[in-house]
Amino acid sequence: MGGQMIYRDDISNLREDIVEKEGQKIIVKGALGRSKFFEKEATLEKAYPSVFVVKYNKEEGNTTYSYTDVLTRTIDLQVFDGENYASIIPPKVEEPKKIKQETQEVIEKLY
Repeated sequence: MGGQMIYRDDISNLREDIVEKEGQKIIVKGALGRSKFFEKEATLEKAYPSVFVVKYNKEEGNTTYSYTDVLTRTIDLQVFDGENYASIIPPKVEEPKKIKQETQEVIEKLY
């Protein structure tokens, strides 16, 4: 499986962002497996050195996630920026284009 390398400073930068947002309302998005996704409102409860705690409603209680979950985009944290919710890690934009171009070249070779 190819994935981007996760550098230490990414984790510490993300941790700092999350520490700053403790107590804020967020939206957590993630996959539940086979093309099922969830999107839930929560509160950023507390940031620890390697994990952070998200508080859902009373029935669901708290969930702990690692910073790696966010960096590998296993989950997406949407944080309210004053106007709307935006991902705490901006999506990478440049990748799909490159893949499209490579796919196009492969297709052209085939025909």
